[in-house]
Amino acid sequence: MTQETSPQDQAGVLPVLQSKDETRAYYNKIAKVYDLLAERSEQPMRDAGLKMLAAAPGERVLEIGFGTGHTLATLAQAVGPEGRVLGIDISDSMVAMTRELLDKQDLADRAELQCGDAEHLPYDDGSLDAVVMIFTLELFDTPAIPRVLAECRRVLRSGGRIVVVGISKEGKQGLMIKAFEWTHRHFPNLMDCRPIYIRRALEAAGFHIQDVAIDHMWVPVEIVLATNP
Repeated sequence: MTQETSPQDQAGVLPVLQSKDETRAYYNKIAKVYDLLAERSEQPMRDAGLKMLAAAPGERVLEIGFGTGHTLATLAQAVGPEGRVLGIDISDSMVAMTRELLDKQDLADRAELQCGDAEHLPYDDGSLDAVVMIFTLELFDTPAIPRVLAECRRVLRSGGRIVVVGISKEGKQGLMIKAFEWTHRHFPNLMDCRPIYIRRALEAAGFHIQDVAIDHMWVPVEIVLATNP
Protein backbone atom coordinates (compact mmCIF):
# COMPACT_ATOMS: atom_id res chain seq x y z
CA MET A 1 0.00 0.00 0.00
CA THR A 2 1.38 3.41 -0.98
CA GLN A 3 2.14 5.73 1.92
CA GLU A 4 2.00 9.50 1.84
CA THR A 5 5.34 11.29 2.09
CA SER A 6 5.39 12.67 5.64
CA PRO A 7 6.85 16.07 6.54
CA GLN A 8 9.74 14.21 8.20
CA ASP A 9 10.47 12.33 4.95
CA GLN A 10 11.02 15.64 3.13
CA ALA A 11 12.07 17.91 6.02
CA GLY A 12 13.66 21.13 4.86
CA VAL A 13 12.60 20.72 1.23
CA LEU A 14 11.44 24.00 -0.33
CA PRO A 15 8.05 24.23 -2.04
CA VAL A 16 7.70 24.55 -5.79
CA LEU A 17 6.69 28.14 -6.49
CA GLN A 18 5.60 27.92 -10.13
CA SER A 19 2.35 26.52 -11.50
CA LYS A 20 2.35 23.72 -14.06
CA ASP A 21 1.34 26.19 -16.74
CA GLU A 22 4.33 28.37 -15.86
CA THR A 23 6.61 25.32 -15.92
CA ARG A 24 5.26 24.27 -19.32
CA ALA A 25 5.81 27.78 -20.71
CA TYR A 26 9.36 27.90 -19.30
CA TYR A 27 10.43 24.62 -20.91
CA ASN A 28 8.75 25.51 -24.18
CA LYS A 29 10.80 28.72 -24.14
CA ILE A 30 14.18 27.12 -23.40
CA ALA A 31 13.74 23.87 -25.35
CA LYS A 32 16.07 24.84 -28.20
CA VAL A 33 18.88 25.93 -25.87
CA TYR A 34 18.38 23.39 -23.06
CA ASP A 35 21.29 21.21 -24.13
CA LEU A 36 23.63 24.21 -24.11
CA LEU A 37 22.52 25.04 -20.57
CA ALA A 38 22.58 21.60 -18.98
CA GLU A 39 23.73 18.75 -21.19
CA ARG A 40 27.42 18.74 -20.22
CA SER A 41 26.74 18.66 -16.47
CA GLU A 42 23.76 16.28 -16.64
CA GLN A 43 25.16 13.69 -19.05
CA PRO A 44 27.41 11.80 -16.58
CA MET A 45 24.53 11.56 -14.11
CA ARG A 46 22.16 10.38 -16.84
CA ASP A 47 24.67 7.76 -17.98
CA ALA A 48 25.04 6.47 -14.42
CA GLY A 49 21.27 6.20 -14.08
CA LEU A 50 20.91 4.32 -17.35
CA LYS A 51 23.69 1.92 -16.33
CA MET A 52 21.84 1.26 -13.07
CA LEU A 53 18.54 0.71 -14.93
CA ALA A 54 20.12 -1.74 -17.42
CA ALA A 55 17.28 -1.71 -19.96
CA ALA A 56 17.18 -4.99 -21.88
CA PRO A 57 16.04 -6.04 -25.38
CA GLY A 58 12.28 -6.46 -25.64
CA GLU A 59 11.41 -4.37 -22.56
CA ARG A 60 8.79 -1.62 -22.31
CA VAL A 61 10.38 1.40 -20.65
CA LEU A 62 8.84 4.77 -19.75
CA GLU A 63 10.75 8.01 -19.29
CA ILE A 64 8.96 10.78 -17.40
CA GLY A 65 10.22 14.24 -18.35
CA PHE A 66 12.33 13.23 -21.33
CA GLY A 67 13.32 16.77 -22.34
CA THR A 68 15.33 16.90 -25.55
CA GLY A 69 15.22 13.13 -25.96
CA HIS A 70 18.78 11.89 -25.51
CA THR A 71 17.85 9.35 -22.85
CA LEU A 72 14.88 8.10 -24.87
CA ALA A 73 17.14 7.55 -27.88
CA THR A 74 19.59 5.55 -25.77
CA LEU A 75 16.74 3.52 -24.29
CA ALA A 76 15.29 2.85 -27.74
CA GLN A 77 18.62 1.41 -28.83
CA ALA A 78 18.80 -0.72 -25.67
CA VAL A 79 15.31 -2.27 -25.97
CA GLY A 80 15.85 -3.07 -29.64
CA PRO A 81 13.26 -3.57 -32.38
CA GLU A 82 11.14 -5.88 -30.20
CA GLY A 83 11.00 -3.39 -27.32
CA ARG A 84 9.14 -0.14 -26.81
CA VAL A 85 10.02 3.18 -25.20
CA LEU A 86 7.32 5.51 -23.98
CA GLY A 87 7.80 9.11 -22.99
CA ILE A 88 5.69 11.78 -21.33
CA ASP A 89 6.72 15.42 -20.95
CA ILE A 90 4.84 18.56 -19.96
CA SER A 91 6.42 20.61 -22.78
CA ASP A 92 5.04 20.25 -26.30
CA SER A 93 8.23 21.87 -27.65
CA MET A 94 10.31 19.12 -26.02
CA VAL A 95 7.99 16.51 -27.52
CA ALA A 96 8.50 18.00 -31.00
CA MET A 97 12.29 18.14 -30.60
CA THR A 98 12.45 14.55 -29.37
CA ARG A 99 10.35 13.33 -32.30
CA GLU A 100 12.86 14.98 -34.66
CA LEU A 101 15.79 13.36 -32.84
CA LEU A 102 14.24 9.89 -32.95
CA ASP A 103 13.37 10.31 -36.63
CA LYS A 104 16.97 11.26 -37.44
CA GLN A 105 18.25 8.16 -35.64
CA ASP A 106 15.65 5.85 -37.26
CA LEU A 107 14.22 5.01 -33.83
CA ALA A 108 10.75 6.54 -34.12
CA ASP A 109 9.08 3.18 -34.71
CA ARG A 110 10.17 2.05 -31.22
CA ALA A 111 8.80 5.12 -29.41
CA GLU A 112 5.49 6.53 -28.24
CA LEU A 113 5.56 10.14 -27.04
CA GLN A 114 2.89 12.13 -25.26
CA CYS A 115 2.58 15.65 -23.88
CA GLY A 116 1.08 15.28 -20.43
CA ASP A 117 1.28 15.23 -16.65
CA ALA A 118 2.94 12.43 -14.68
CA GLU A 119 0.34 12.69 -11.93
CA HIS A 120 -2.04 11.00 -14.38
CA LEU A 121 -0.09 8.53 -16.52
CA PRO A 122 -2.00 7.32 -19.61
CA TYR A 123 -0.78 3.72 -19.41
CA ASP A 124 -2.37 0.46 -18.28
CA ASP A 125 -1.78 -1.08 -14.87
CA GLY A 126 1.27 -3.34 -14.76
CA SER A 127 2.12 -2.70 -18.41
CA LEU A 128 5.75 -1.54 -18.07
CA ASP A 129 9.05 -3.18 -17.19
CA ALA A 130 10.83 0.00 -16.10
CA VAL A 131 10.41 3.72 -15.43
CA VAL A 132 13.14 6.34 -15.41
CA MET A 133 13.11 9.97 -14.24
CA ILE A 134 16.21 12.10 -14.66
CA PHE A 135 16.19 15.60 -13.10
CA THR A 136 12.39 15.53 -13.15
CA LEU A 137 11.00 14.44 -9.77
CA GLU A 138 12.38 17.58 -8.07
CA LEU A 139 10.19 19.70 -10.36
CA PHE A 140 7.06 18.43 -8.59
CA ASP A 141 5.86 20.10 -5.41
CA THR A 142 6.24 17.95 -2.29
CA PRO A 143 2.53 16.96 -2.04
CA ALA A 144 2.62 15.82 -5.70
CA ILE A 145 5.66 13.54 -5.35
CA PRO A 146 3.78 10.62 -3.72
CA ARG A 147 1.06 10.91 -6.38
CA VAL A 148 3.64 10.68 -9.18
CA LEU A 149 5.34 7.70 -7.55
CA ALA A 150 2.00 5.99 -6.93
CA GLU A 151 1.31 6.29 -10.67
CA CYS A 152 4.73 4.78 -11.37
CA ARG A 153 3.91 1.83 -9.14
CA ARG A 154 0.54 1.40 -10.83
CA VAL A 155 1.95 1.15 -14.37
CA LEU A 156 4.95 -1.02 -13.41
CA ARG A 157 4.63 -4.78 -13.38
CA SER A 158 5.43 -6.64 -10.18
CA GLY A 159 9.21 -6.65 -9.91
CA GLY A 160 9.50 -3.78 -12.38
CA ARG A 161 12.32 -1.28 -11.92
CA ILE A 162 12.45 2.45 -11.40
CA VAL A 163 15.51 4.68 -11.52
CA VAL A 164 15.34 8.27 -10.30
CA VAL A 165 18.21 10.71 -10.73
CA GLY A 166 17.83 14.10 -9.12
CA ILE A 167 19.24 17.00 -7.17
CA SER A 168 19.43 15.86 -3.58
CA LYS A 169 19.29 17.01 0.03
CA GLU A 170 21.56 14.04 0.80
CA GLY A 171 25.31 14.31 0.49
CA LYS A 172 27.46 17.31 1.36
CA GLN A 173 25.32 20.43 1.68
CA GLY A 174 27.76 23.26 0.99
CA LEU A 175 27.57 26.83 -0.21
CA MET A 176 26.48 25.85 -3.72
CA ILE A 177 23.34 24.10 -2.49
CA LYS A 178 22.52 27.10 -0.31
CA ALA A 179 22.94 29.39 -3.33
CA PHE A 180 20.79 27.01 -5.39
CA GLU A 181 17.98 27.09 -2.82
CA TRP A 182 18.26 30.88 -2.41
CA THR A 183 17.87 31.31 -6.16
CA HIS A 184 14.89 28.94 -6.23
CA ARG A 185 13.23 30.84 -3.38
CA HIS A 186 13.74 34.32 -4.84
CA PHE A 187 13.83 33.66 -8.61
CA PRO A 188 11.69 30.56 -9.25
CA ASN A 189 11.30 31.50 -12.90
CA LEU A 190 15.06 30.93 -13.29
CA MET A 191 15.53 28.00 -10.89
CA ASP A 192 12.31 26.01 -10.95
CA CYS A 193 13.58 22.84 -9.23
CA ARG A 194 15.04 22.30 -5.75
CA PRO A 195 16.86 19.54 -3.85
CA ILE A 196 14.70 16.72 -2.48
CA TYR A 197 15.16 13.36 -0.69
CA ILE A 198 14.81 10.78 -3.45
CA ARG A 199 15.47 7.50 -1.66
CA ARG A 200 13.15 8.53 1.17
CA ALA A 201 10.38 9.39 -1.30
CA LEU A 202 10.69 6.04 -3.08
CA GLU A 203 10.65 4.15 0.22
CA ALA A 204 7.59 6.08 1.40
CA ALA A 205 5.85 5.18 -1.87
CA GLY A 206 6.38 1.48 -1.17
CA PHE A 207 9.27 0.72 -3.52
CA HIS A 208 12.08 -1.61 -2.47
CA ILE A 209 15.45 0.14 -2.72
CA GLN A 210 18.09 -1.87 -4.60
CA ASP A 211 20.96 0.57 -5.07
CA VAL A 212 21.81 4.16 -4.15
CA ALA A 213 24.67 6.37 -5.28
CA ILE A 214 25.44 9.94 -4.25
CA ASP A 215 27.33 11.84 -6.94
CA HIS A 216 28.02 15.52 -7.53
CA MET A 217 27.72 17.97 -10.37
CA TRP A 218 28.00 21.35 -8.71
CA VAL A 219 25.32 20.14 -6.28
CA PRO A 220 24.71 16.65 -4.79
CA VAL A 221 22.82 14.18 -6.98
CA GLU A 222 21.06 11.00 -5.85
CA ILE A 223 20.88 8.06 -8.26
CA VAL A 224 18.45 5.45 -6.92
CA LEU A 225 17.31 2.09 -8.26
CA ALA A 226 14.21 0.52 -6.74
CA THR A 227 11.75 -2.24 -7.59
CA ASN A 228 7.98 -2.52 -7.44
CA PRO A 229 7.08 -5.29 -4.93
